[in-house]
Amino acid sequence: MEPSNKARILLIYTGGTIGMVKDFETKALKAFNFKKLLQRIPELKQLDCDIETISFETPIDSSNMNPAQWISMAEIIESNYEQFDGFVVLHGSDTMSYSASALSFMLEHLQKPVVFTGSQLPIGDLRTDAKENLITAIQIASQLEEGRPIVREVCLYFEYKLYRGNRTTKVNAEHFKAFTSPNYPALAESGVHLNIVHENLLRRDLTHAPFKVRKLLDSHIAIIKMFPGINATVLNAILEIRDLKAIVLETYGAGNAPSEAWFIDLLKQAIRRGLHIVNVTQCIAGSVQMGQYETSSALKEIGVISGKDITTEAAVCKLMFLLGNETEFADFKTAFETPICGEMTFSS
Repeated sequence: MEPSNKARILLIYTGGTIGMVKDFETKALKAFNFKKLLQRIPELKQLDCDIETISFETPIDSSNMNPAQWISMAEIIESNYEQFDGFVVLHGSDTMSYSASALSFMLEHLQKPVVFTGSQLPIGDLRTDAKENLITAIQIASQLEEGRPIVREVCLYFEYKLYRGNRTTKVNAEHFKAFTSPNYPALAESGVHLNIVHENLLRRDLTHAPFKVRKLLDSHIAIIKMFPGINATVLNAILEIRDLKAIVLETYGAGNAPSEAWFIDLLKQAIRRGLHIVNVTQCIAGSVQMGQYETSSALKEIGVISGKDITTEAAVCKLMFLLGNETEFADFKTAFETPICGEMTFSS
């Protein structure tokens, strides 16, 4: 790479709608050759940065995303970390919040931007949102101040808003505004000007902390969403799954669940067997506050972990991370309830 005063950005294509173009003969969508990126989007030449591209050998639909693919992304960033000032990950929107959450935990002591983006329409579509999302994501990743990146965390950019990646959730399958960050404000907004909200950015004093990639993830996890009528047979069948290590329990409102004896007893027995149970709200926004109502007091008493205002996506990834790194059972509750990279609001 030739020496340059411009920011150096690595564009990582994993798959997804954003990388598709229509074959004029067959009318079918096919993966776009990102080596010809400047030909397809000549506007990129106007950005004050140097861009290089790398693609997964076999781009995947994000519905097929899994921890092995997260490790592949992390390893690409790891092997190129010193050569680039920022990274933009092109990804299908369906599981983008999961991937952004996972990498936020895996990329320890990150001091550079990793910006996830994608699109609802293919890059070759006349009405595509891909160009704006891609151009602005690269522009955000290339923002430097005194030679250092302004954004130094894993983010997600979509439809004029930059969010903390592990705070996002996909809320719409049809609108361009596909994502929201229900419990944390946007980090930046794109309009006539690109406005970065500096006070919302993650700030950690990592001057002497070396960048490290944590690659151990354990996916022996299940999600249980509460609903009126859930019964002991169904709940017990899930709790007794072989090798299951953790449950994300999606409860009502501020963390409420049935207070019936059979329900509490099954959870209590599972926790005694070593199962970690995390309470998150199934509401789009808000926080778990166990003990606020009688219907959540029992959960608190038996040792259910509070997910506070974490998203389900981030809760799943944080569990995989803590389990993969063999967090001791006695320390697990405290470890989960303590923010690692801005994924939840700290409260005692």
